[in-house]
This record gives sequence, structure tokens and C-alpha cells, in this order.
Amino acid sequence: MDSDDELAERLRDGDEKALRVAYDRHGATVLYLAQRLLGNRADAEDVTQLTFVAAWTGRDGYDPQRGTMLGWLLGIAKRKAVDRLRSAARDQRVAETVRAQVPAPDEAEPPERIIDRLIVADELSRLPTEQRRTLELAFFDDLTHPQIAAVTGLPLGTVKSHIRRGMANLRRRWEVDGAASGSRSARASRAL
Repeated sequence: MDSDDELAERLRDGDEKALRVAYDRHGATVLYLAQRLLGNRADAEDVTQLTFVAAWTGRDGYDPQRGTMLGWLLGIAKRKAVDRLRSAARDQRVAETVRAQVPAPDEAEPPERIIDRLIVADELSRLPTEQRRTLELAFFDDLTHPQIAAVTGLPLGTVKSHIRRGMANLRRRWEVDGAASGSRSARASRAL
């Protein structure tokens, strides 16, 4: 059986069998350290694999004069485990940020609001294509009039006209259908 110095020499020379011997000899210790640091067997196995991949790719950096092969491998494993912990903490922070920004689901939407949305969607579908597109860009994509002009290639005045006419069509339809169905808007206008 090779000593660690002979094993290191074979490893530096690119002998893949030397990597296997190093894994057989030190893999369990690397796994033990990783599991102690991470507290999770699956992550520890991943770190062990990453450790030996890093040892293979960085084999020229191992110097037996500076320490044992096991010490070198454990140093790599410790860095990989710390990287894994930092990554998990970063993922946790991102998940918490996303959860904090997601609004809590509201109670069931009232039927009047559903009807209102259907009326708007129906009227939008009846508008000419360019008019509908400019309204969608303005209200759904939150673009300014100059941005809409740049996206669509339409002159700024045409964009403004499309939005104004589209809004007028929606308002007319809202007033007619809203008054007929008794929606909130119609009730509010009757109260005035």
C-alpha cells in the first residue's frame, strides 16, 4: 500500500486510480467532518464529492511539505461545507424576502368585482388591436406614454389618442353595464 506521499505524487501525476485510493482511505473521515459541520447526510455526501473533485482539479496545489493529505482534504471539505452553509443561508434569506413580499391570499373575491373584471376584459377584447395593446402596456406593464411609443413604434400623439379613446370606450361600457348589473360603481353614482 502506498504512503500518502507516494499517493500524493501519483495524484499530482494525474493517476485517476490514486484519487480512488485517496477516497477509499480518507472518504469516510471527510464525510464525517462534513456531516458534523452540516448536520445533514445528503449535503455531507455532496460536500464529500465536491471535496474529491476539487482535490483532483487542484492536485497540483497539494504540497506534502505543508501537511498531510488528510489535512489537505479536510481543509477542502471545510471550505466546501462553509460554502454550502452560506449558500443555504442566502437561499433562506431570499425565500424569506419573497414570502414577505407575497401578499396574503384575500378572502373570496366578491361577485361584483369578478363581474367588473369580466366587463373590462370583454371590452378590451372589443377594442382595435393597437388601442388594446397601448392600454395593456400602460396599465398591465406600467409603461409611460413615451415608452409605449418606443415599444410599439407608434407616434407619441397616436399612443395618447389610443389610450384616451380606449379609456372612453371602457368608461361608456362600464356606465352602461354597471348601471344594469348594480355594481359598486353604479351604486356610488346613484348615491350622488
